[in-house]
Amino acid sequence: MRFQCLAAMTPLCIVAVSLACGGRHDNTRVSPDVLLFNGTGTSPNDVAAIEKLLEGSRIGYSTADSAQLNAMSGPKMRGYRLLIMPGGNFIDMGNSLTAGATANVRSAVRGGLNYLGICAGGFLAGKYNQNSLDLAGGVKFGFYAAESRGIRNAAVAIESPGSPTLDQYWEDGPEFSGWGAVVAMYPDKTPAIVEGTFGKGLIILSGIHAEAPETWRRGMTFRTPAEVDNGYAATLISAALNRTPLPHY
Repeated sequence: MRFQCLAAMTPLCIVAVSLACGGRHDNTRVSPDVLLFNGTGTSPNDVAAIEKLLEGSRIGYSTADSAQLNAMSGPKMRGYRLLIMPGGNFIDMGNSLTAGATANVRSAVRGGLNYLGICAGGFLAGKYNQNSLDLAGGVKFGFYAAESRGIRNAAVAIESPGSPTLDQYWEDGPEFSGWGAVVAMYPDKTPAIVEGTFGKGLIILSGIHAEAPETWRRGMTFRTPAEVDNGYAATLISAALNRTPLPHY
């Protein structure tokens, strides 16, 4: 199916949303730092991969499904520091949310909630006819060029300033021409990861799945170990959570 980030064997794409009544949390805080969206259209396997990274980094989080996010007010969202929107089918993800919910997300990010969008979560940050978050100034993001060649998932060499090139897992993910500072590039020099702001909120969008575990790599050759890529994913989460600027071109 075209408009999705869905792995052949593992669905992919993330949004982090925090909800006091759902998910897991770090009992050292009254409220968790991260809200991870796990609603309609998200990849359960991608949500699980993100949860593993959050737990390994000892970052408190809650999950919210579509109904829970639809019922959450903007001020309630602002109780979290970071919303993570994972991989999956971005059309189904957006259509599962009410216009009020997307307006509340926009209001919360404008007021200081940070946002990390992975694959489908990156698409969803753009502007679409379907219900999207439109956090990128009206820009509509397209697929990375491999998709037009019939490639649906692959090991892709990702370059970033001052760091070694990493082979990262990509599956029907976007490129982000036209918005933000370029943090990492695909082999064709289009933006694979970007960083910018919407109001007071920091936004990081990733077209690749740095959080992908070894099991997603079957049938592909990677020069970079999964644990190294996963470490990079943890860096993206930390940067989004703590508003730490990433090196960019």
